[in-house]
Amino acid sequence: MSISPARISAFDILLRVGSESSYASELLHSSRYAELSSADHGLATELVMGVLRWRSLLDDRIAEHSSEKLARLDREVLTALRLAAYQFLFLDRVPERAAVHESVELVKRAKKRSAVPFANAVLRRFSGVVKEHGGASAVASAKTSAELAASSAHPLWLVERWIQAFGFEAAKQICAYNQRIPETAISVNDSSILEELRNHKIQLSPGHLVASAYRVLAGDLTSTNAFREGRVVIQDEGSQLVALLVGRGANILDCCAAPGGKTRILAERNRNSRIVAMELHPHRARLLRKLVVASNIQVIAADACKLPTAALFDRVLADVPCSGTGTLAHNPEIKWRLRLEDLADLQARQLTILRSAMQRVAPGGRILYSTCSLEKEENSAVVENAMSLEPSFRVLDCRVELERLHSQVEMRCENIDWLCRGPYVQTIPGVHPCDGFFAAILQKN
Repeated sequence: MSISPARISAFDILLRVGSESSYASELLHSSRYAELSSADHGLATELVMGVLRWRSLLDDRIAEHSSEKLARLDREVLTALRLAAYQFLFLDRVPERAAVHESVELVKRAKKRSAVPFANAVLRRFSGVVKEHGGASAVASAKTSAELAASSAHPLWLVERWIQAFGFEAAKQICAYNQRIPETAISVNDSSILEELRNHKIQLSPGHLVASAYRVLAGDLTSTNAFREGRVVIQDEGSQLVALLVGRGANILDCCAAPGGKTRILAERNRNSRIVAMELHPHRARLLRKLVVASNIQVIAADACKLPTAALFDRVLADVPCSGTGTLAHNPEIKWRLRLEDLADLQARQLTILRSAMQRVAPGGRILYSTCSLEKEENSAVVENAMSLEPSFRVLDCRVELERLHSQVEMRCENIDWLCRGPYVQTIPGVHPCDGFFAAILQKN
């Protein structure tokens, strides 16, 4: 029996995620795997994201059946064991025999033949193991931070931070949300595109927060012409909300623009404005130009820490690089990479970008600072530090802008306070129906 293309792809992607700090979602949608059939691509996605979401729990179960400490195993061997363990514990439709055989064959394919008897023995001991269908209930019944971290496969230090910041019940909701396959959200302002998608048997429902957002209930969005031609893109509702909060202006600067979802919304809402979109890495800037084709956007490859322009803008978006702890449902690999000490380095860069961007705001203009992080160090602490160093700015209460968006029928959510913590917007995964985003509006006097 040969190894299925789905398992080979999943194995290779997991190895790259571990060795290259690549992102699984980007690899799964790269050209290298475009030739997979729809069924194989679906299974590969299930395996990759499932292993990354539940990695610590899988390792605990493997350790129970292993005669070797997991730290001593070759990366390829442990990856093959994790793939099999995920199928044993979470997938009903995969025969145990196939999971064992193909994972052992993956060990051989990785030229680790000396580990084949060990891998085979470990996996045979999984026979008849109880499925982990109780994952959600185990998270709900957790009474301590340690129980919550173990049952939801999250690092304890992250869980403890969320409990301190948001409370135990909210931390449970965050962890539970991160372990589910997130809904697919899109942004659509054109009724003809909605009709086109529905004719392609894409079932849609209105979003929860933003009027132009829709949730994909059924159908293969990626097979539609609208998606392939870039007329429809997948974008979390929290991300869409951040773009709306930038507001309207004649001259707009997007400091860290790639991959371009927010830039696209800025262009759609400001069709007669000049928009400068900057991105540090040239290859990402080129991709941004392909994905966002509006003629009023100028794409520049440049470092937002040292903006290469003396122009002033009435609206600036500083959506800075961050830890991404608000996006673990989409990017579960982050929770295994991030270290507490990383936050200080991120904060320093974020503060530099924000202060650089503040120098390009025209009098009376505004800058929106945003992250997809749940961590205070990257959010309110950066804003407070910047404000202490730049007294010509003041923090606006985001409620005013949210209420304006609601009055203009650009928001569906009526509970404005629900989205705010102090003067800032802070969405919390599981508490809110989207990823975790932070946003602050600063106005130049």
